Amino acid sequence: MESLETPKKPRILCLHGGVSNATLFKEELSIWPDYVLEKMDLVFINGPFPAYRDGIIVDEHFEWYAKDDETYGNFEEGIAYIEDCMVKLGPFDGVLGKSQGGIVTGLLPGLQEHSVYLTKVPKIEHVVIISGAKLGGRTFPGPKIAETAFSSPINIPSLHIFGENDFARETAPELAEAYVDPLVIYHHGGHEVPKLGIVFIFIF
Repeated sequence: MESLETPKKPRILCLHGGVSNATLFKEELSIWPDYVLEKMDLVFINGPFPAYRDGIIVDEHFEWYAKDDETYGNFEEGIAYIEDCMVKLGPFDGVLGKSQGGIVTGLLPGLQEHSVYLTKVPKIEHVVIISGAKLGGRTFPGPKIAETAFSSPINIPSLHIFGENDFARETAPELAEAYVDPLVIYHHGGHEVPKLGIVFIFIF
């Protein structure tokens, strides 16, 4: 009699928001019910750059790129860092990001599709973006590689989450529009991780 193997959980790379860290993001996501979290193998990493507030470094807090640097001089360095983490800690099936981490998450599949970055790792199969925005869109200028990432519609399952009191509510839809058939959840909160449930069945 053949043994039945336990289905493999999708392994998800988690990218925190700006001026935050992996531990805080894990705590934010802990409000989701166990039957959702148990469906995924979540891996949290810190951003590569120290975070600043009012010109002062915030201890043990990080960013994925310098958001106050209009030249985005370290943006590609941050993407390369993420790719290295994916090589070392993967393979990964998908990426989940919030705020600044969501902005970066939104770019990754397009960069991979056009062989700009993430050429050393398996194809990203799906993304979850919480309070993210389209870098290089109507509101946020971006590095040149953002144009490449969004030069064609991104055709993978995507879940986009933002709130009615979220300062990202004006820009998050533009990122969703960059994907083919995005699933969008609009909640009543703000710039936060909302409580979610069964909807994850539709993407994972």
